[in-house]
Formats: sequence, C-alpha cells, structure tokens
Amino acid sequence: MASPLPARDRNRWSVLVVLCVSLLLVAIDATVLHVAVPAVTEDLRPGAVELLWIVDVYPLMCASLLILFGTLGDRIGRRRVLLLGYACFGLASALAAFAATPGVLIVARALLGMGGAMIMPATLSILRHVFPDRRERALAIGIWSAVAAVGAAIGPLVGGALLEYFWWGSVFLVNIPLMVLCLPVARWLLPESTGDRQGPWDVAGALLAAGGLFTVIMALKRAGGGELYSPLTLLAALTGAVLLTLFVRRQRAQPHPLIDLRAFARPAFGTSVGCIVLTVLALVGLALIAAQYLQLVLGLTPLQTGLRLLPLSLAAITAGLLGARLLQRLGPRLMVSLGFVLTACAVLTLMQLGEQDRPLLMAAGFVLLGFGLETVLFASYESMLSDAPAGRAGGAAAIGETAYQFGAGLGIALLGSIMNAVYGPAVRGAQGVGEEHTAAAAHSLGEAYSVAAQLGGGPGLALRQTAREAYVHGMHLTLAASAVLLLLGALAALRLPRLPAATGPGAPESAAVPVGPQHGPRERPLLPTGVTRP
Repeated sequence: MASPLPARDRNRWSVLVVLCVSLLLVAIDATVLHVAVPAVTEDLRPGAVELLWIVDVYPLMCASLLILFGTLGDRIGRRRVLLLGYACFGLASALAAFAATPGVLIVARALLGMGGAMIMPATLSILRHVFPDRRERALAIGIWSAVAAVGAAIGPLVGGALLEYFWWGSVFLVNIPLMVLCLPVARWLLPESTGDRQGPWDVAGALLAAGGLFTVIMALKRAGGGELYSPLTLLAALTGAVLLTLFVRRQRAQPHPLIDLRAFARPAFGTSVGCIVLTVLALVGLALIAAQYLQLVLGLTPLQTGLRLLPLSLAAITAGLLGARLLQRLGPRLMVSLGFVLTACAVLTLMQLGEQDRPLLMAAGFVLLGFGLETVLFASYESMLSDAPAGRAGGAAAIGETAYQFGAGLGIALLGSIMNAVYGPAVRGAQGVGEEHTAAAAHSLGEAYSVAAQLGGGPGLALRQTAREAYVHGMHLTLAASAVLLLLGALAALRLPRLPAATGPGAPESAAVPVGPQHGPRERPLLPTGVTRP
C-alpha cells in the first residue's frame, strides 16, 4: 500500500532524520568533555583560566560566528556550508584528541566551535522551512529537542566508557565516525538552497558581531579568573562594547540588515531570547560542576559519572517529546514560568548534596532539573520562531542560537568564577602546607589532589580534605546563584503571551519566497529562508 504522505512530505521527514544526526554530532561534543575534565586537568595541568577556556571556547566560537556563517549559507548555499562544517569538525576532533598542551587543546576546541557554527545554521534553516505548519513544526521541534537530550546523555556515557580503557583524547574521536556518515548522506539527500539574497551580504556587520561577542566573553573569562581590573580585561570589555554598539547602529541603518533588531521589542521574541540565555547558563555551568563533583569529591569512575547524569538527560528527552502537547494545554507563559520554577526547585534539592554520596536525592534532583530545563527551552524556541515572520526567520533564529551559545559560555564563565572565588582562597589558607603548594592546589580540585599525593602524610591528607570541603562549599554557593537566576527567569516569563500566537506578526508562512524555479510534486524543493535553531 502506498504511503498516505505525498513525496515531498516523505522527503521532509527524511530530512528531519539527517538534521537530527547533525544535532547529535554537536550535542555529543558539547557534553563529552565534561567527564574528561578531571583527566585533562591531571594530564595537561591547565591553570584555572586555561581550564575555563578549554571547556568554554567551543560555545564562545559558536556564538561569535553563528551570524557570519548563517548569513554566508544564505549566499553560497546552506548544504555547502554544512559539508564544510562537517569537515572542519572532523579535523578539529583529531587535533583535540592528540593535543599535548593546554594551548593546542584550546585551539582545537575553537576549531570545533567554528565547525559547529557552520553546521547549526545550515541544518536548522532547513528544519524551519520544511515544517511550515505550526503544530507539525512543534512536533519536529520536540523530536529535535529530544535528540539534543539524547546527545547530552550519550556524551558522558561514551566519554566515561572510553576513559575506562583509553586516554582522555579518545572522547574527541567519537565525532569522526559521525562526520564520515553525515558527509555522504547529507550530500545525497539534502537539496542545496539559498536565501532570497535581497541586498548585499553585510560582511562588515558579520565581523563586527563576531568580534564583539568574542571580546565581551573573553573579558568575562578573565574577570572570572581573578583578573577583573587588569588592563587586558578592561580593554577586551571596552572593545567588545564598542564593536557591538557599532554592529547595532549599522544594522539599524541597513536597508537589509543581517538581523531584525526591532524583534526584541516584541514580548514573545525578546523575552524568549532572555529565557534561553538564563536556561542554558544554568544547564551548562551545573553540568560541568556536577561532573567534577561526582568524580573528584565522590570518587566515581567516568562511566559511573555518565550513568549518574543519565536521569537528567532522560527527563529532558521526556519533556521534549511532550513539549507540543504541553504547549497547547498550558501556553507559552505558564509553560516557561513553571519550567523555571521546577528547575529552581531541582537546584535547591541538589544543594543538599555534600561530601557523602546520596544517589536517590541526586537522581531526584537531576530528573527535576532535566524536565524543567527542557520545558523552558522548548517553549522559548517555539514561541520565538513562531513570533518571527517567515521572511525574517533567518535573522530571528540566528539570534536564538547565538543566545543559546552565549548562555553556554556565560554559564561556565559566571558559575565557574563563583566557584573559583570560593575555592581558591580557601585552599590557599590550608594549615600546615607551604605557600608554593597551596598556590598550585588553588588552581583546581584535580591539581589539589596531585599536590596532596606529592606531599603525602599528614600535610597531604589535610590539603586534600581542605580542597574537598572548599569545592563542596563553592558548589553550594554556585547552586544558590543559579536558583536566584532561575526565579528571575520565572518572573520574566510572565511577559510571554498567554496562548500560542499565530505564526509571525502579520506574516503568513507563505511569505517565504523560494529561490529558483518552482518544482513539481516529485522534485525536491529548494529551501528558502535561513534559520539557525528551533
């Protein structure tokens, strides 16, 4: 019996499969390093700031280059940029796997971020167009979100399994088989497409956005490393502020801007972007802290750590699959607000953890955390994209994806800075240990364990216990700060519409104009509008 779906619809769902595989590639890399951080710390001995850069440079590069590569794909073809992203991702993974110094690993992670910035805009521009109906698109976004959660689950598990038998660099090698699979499949299945190409591509604007975002987050990182008032930090902050101001002024003056800044004035759009930043800020920072807490404080193996984090990802998968139904019943305002409150409750639950292992309490907190975070993300993305006219979908989703990656970078910088501010002074004040040793131990908990092992005896045990206590105390304060931010997000979400609004403010889905000739029912259509994340 023939399929009840037209040929174009069957192709649409096949395209979704390819896009989900692409997301899985990026999602795994975003989480696989978390369980390897202690091993990287012990092997490469990075300082506190270098450790932040190793983890954070990936989302930083993604955030700063999304607008550039997203709009470039509209010009030269999204599939072409996608394939280039796969190649960059694979080569950077090989470089990261065999990095011998913190500097090389930072460069490799930066190239991974560049590859991710190529992949995400190209894939998500296709998703937004091939699902024009809002209810069907909500289902696709739910599947997409569930795949992201699967990637988050697979990352720590794969990383933990590899670290049981191989060196830490093996966690990056998992990207290469996926890239090898995606390259021929995407080239065969996905059609080439471009945007409407109205007006010239604003190269200067894209570079201003990239430079501004990069230098602002670099300033945050240096401030988090204890160099708040250093000349380089102040220079980076000033440079970033100037570049972003010039970018905003240029976009307002352009007849065909890269992004429509007026969208921020609409509650459904501007509030959704802010909610995305707050949600990812809490998620990424907490994931990093949790991975180190499980391994270094509780003494779990990397594989055990991945299994402990599994309830969080499974709860997120469930929330993603239920997202479309919940949105129809609750509406964006109530769904996002309840998601923030649920996440704050999860964080307060996790504050009860200490130096003793409490697996049931931890699992309960992770389930609440995963479900709450994914609920907020799903409703925020759906509301933001549906609020944007189809003709402006590329710029709108570029803002959303940039907000996601900016929140990821800001989360590790901000929450990591709080942790360092508490942990470092406490360890440097350890009794009976020389100043030279305490200074080295103050870099990270992994470094403290290495120094304690070298000292041995009573001083080594004292340093190890002091470092553990300081880390747990810093974790508690970090969780408290996250809870405050999440409750502020719940209040901000009250500005969202009570009910799902019609797609786009006065712009029907048909506003998107295809590029090239019209195709018959048996041909694969070109995909017009550019987007970067659902």
